[in-house]
Amino acid sequence: MPEPLIGGAAATPVKDVTTASFMAEVVDGSFETPVIVDFWAPWCGPCRQLGPILEKTVRAANGAVRMVKLNIDENPEIAQQMRIQSIPAVYAFKDGRPIDGFVGALPESQVKQFVQRLAGQGGSSPVAEALAMAKEALQNGDHRSAGAVFSQILQRDPENVEAQAGLARALIAGGDLAKARQLLDRVAKEDAGHGEITAARAALDLAEQAKTAMAGASKLRARLAADPDDHAARLELATALFGGGDREAAIDELLTLYKRDREWNEQAARKQLLKFFEVMGGSDPLTISARRRLSALMFS
Repeated sequence: MPEPLIGGAAATPVKDVTTASFMAEVVDGSFETPVIVDFWAPWCGPCRQLGPILEKTVRAANGAVRMVKLNIDENPEIAQQMRIQSIPAVYAFKDGRPIDGFVGALPESQVKQFVQRLAGQGGSSPVAEALAMAKEALQNGDHRSAGAVFSQILQRDPENVEAQAGLARALIAGGDLAKARQLLDRVAKEDAGHGEITAARAALDLAEQAKTAMAGASKLRARLAADPDDHAARLELATALFGGGDREAAIDELLTLYKRDREWNEQAARKQLLKFFEVMGGSDPLTISARRRLSALMFS
């Protein structure tokens, strides 16, 4: 059992506060972690629109910033002291004082910028550090350690999208495809389009395809030896190679297929390459070199 890396009991990044708890939760608490205060009321339509977006964005900050909600109908004193005249009103506190804020329901893109700006002032959180550690372990092929850390993060924050995707990848790397599928199927609908979740799903799809193809890899090679234009065999072989960890050879096979017949099966070679790129990540050196090779073929 690995030692806990990110503290003990789970911490809730979003909670309700009252006038009585405002000083401890917001003013005092902001000396440790920046705190966002959402001033709202049940009758306020724009508040209901902004609140979920703000909460989702704060959770995605992985502990680098906290958020509290204050119902001004039940707790009017703080709003009066801060001279809040309309809601929703959002204020960010750091080191005991308000440092930023906005009024009204902003678009999600602007809310993200607001939260990210504040999170950057708060420094690295334990969860962010643990995520970085787990991702590095996964990249280095240590899927057991990575899976253990991702699991710890999810115990603390069950809705952490990056940890969900990371644990799924660790399970895929360990060959537990069924458990990875179950995990990804439990991801909240609003997070289904997150880049790391879609990449994990692509990795799972490829792993499932590869599991089937690898069983017949020798037959696929024999088919290609007999007929180099057996495009279906080459596509299956590329998938098997990728699933087996020979990514460079897999990419070579797909580029060969694309060169021989780029339009075959509705450009299946290019589409499979794009899946490979999504799984490997845009910054992977192999992704970068393969993209260049593909571009050279596309415009030759």
